[in-house]
Amino acid sequence: MPEDEQPAYARFGNRLLVICEDVVYVGIAVALVVTAGILLVAAGEHVVTLVGQRSQDAAIEVLDALLLLFIVVELLYAVRTTVAERRLVAEPFLLVGIIAAVKEIVVLAVKAAEDAGKGSVFTDQILEVGVLGGLVLALGLTAWLLRLKEREPEEAA
Repeated sequence: MPEDEQPAYARFGNRLLVICEDVVYVGIAVALVVTAGILLVAAGEHVVTLVGQRSQDAAIEVLDALLLLFIVVELLYAVRTTVAERRLVAEPFLLVGIIAAVKEIVVLAVKAAEDAGKGSVFTDQILEVGVLGGLVLALGLTAWLLRLKEREPEEAA
């Protein structure tokens, strides 16, 4: 039913819910911006530590913080797109999944290198890296297929 044919209480209720959605999305966006700021400061501190100590652990912490920052920024983009287009867009969430999996692969690869020759711990870590690699491929394929689908002309109803 077109909006102008709806009863006044339904139009009012719909407008009220849209405003409530916007308030929630703005709250989420603010929380993500604050989180991004904190992560940026933390990454800067890790860079200072890295320059001072030149340790592998500090380098992993920098990379970990930056990848987490990428995740937060992608989520912020998803919120912004959702508010602007009034629909949920899947691609930013697929990118978040890819970045999160890559983040874990990096951390696990370093741990696996340290645990090389320790039997089942090393084997479990390498298996987990393989599963995460498969997940990255699956999410990447899904994102690619989604882009192909979006380029297709609209289907007639």
